[in-house]
Amino acid sequence: MAVKMNPSDEPVSVISTVPAAADAEPGHGSRIPRLPPARPKGRRRTGLRTKAVAYGFLALAALFALAPFLWVGLASVKRPIDAFSLPPVWDFSATLEAYRVLWYQHDFATFFMNTVLVAVATVVVSLVISLPAAYALARYTKRGALVLLVVALLFRALPRMAVVLPFYYISRELGLYDTKFTLVAVLVAVNQPFTIWLLRNFFVSLPDALEESAMIDGCSRFQAFRRVILPLVRPGLAAAGVFTFLLAYQDYLIPVILTQSNAVTLPVFIAQFSTENIADWPVISAASVSLALPVVALILLAQRWLVAGLTAGSVKG
Repeated sequence: MAVKMNPSDEPVSVISTVPAAADAEPGHGSRIPRLPPARPKGRRRTGLRTKAVAYGFLALAALFALAPFLWVGLASVKRPIDAFSLPPVWDFSATLEAYRVLWYQHDFATFFMNTVLVAVATVVVSLVISLPAAYALARYTKRGALVLLVVALLFRALPRMAVVLPFYYISRELGLYDTKFTLVAVLVAVNQPFTIWLLRNFFVSLPDALEESAMIDGCSRFQAFRRVILPLVRPGLAAAGVFTFLLAYQDYLIPVILTQSNAVTLPVFIAQFSTENIADWPVISAASVSLALPVVALILLAQRWLVAGLTAGSVKG
């Protein structure tokens, strides 16, 4: 409030237009709230354009990746005359005849069960061997462990043919050719280095203090591993199991050399069937879709553990 004297010496009050908070000294009055600076419209539009371009590229990449599968899926429910039509026929009557012929006339279920059994057995054996091996290589960081890791990596980098041919002659001599046992043994031997390397990264990311604390409380090394470490690496086990399953499930070169009739897997069957029945395109497409659907279902079911497993071993704790 300010007082101003007029010529008649009568006091007249004049209300100041300056805010009271502005006259207050720092530390004695209320602070003036400061609003965040407004974001320029040009920058906001640039950010929206960047997001739109990024999502556009992602949509195109997804469409490019899914287009072959969608094309084969459409061909599997078409009649042969529609499947071979050029330009493609989009207005057609869908039918599941190709799947009926595939499953009931070509013994597809037998080859499917062979593939699933071999893949599951490969996963189980690989994880049973890889768990203690990866844990030992992660905790005992001596020169010998590094040499073993490098040797495993070199073995994994060898051409498949250089590894499979010796197994072919050995299985012939032992009478184990064209058996699931030989197929599982070779797939485990070929994919074991990858599984060990993957699991080792998860064990390395866990601090040594976890086992030391458990052993101070009375646990042995094995009990500390089983009760403390193993529950923490479950995401890594899931990731290693899924990748091992995929490698064994879709492998072609090893089964085509080590099998003939009894242990033939789906990739070998589809390749042989496609060569002998090139005109039956809907049935070939139905076989490809039947091969891919279990993989898609597995990824969808295990995506939570798969993502957690892929990121868990990336940072050392």
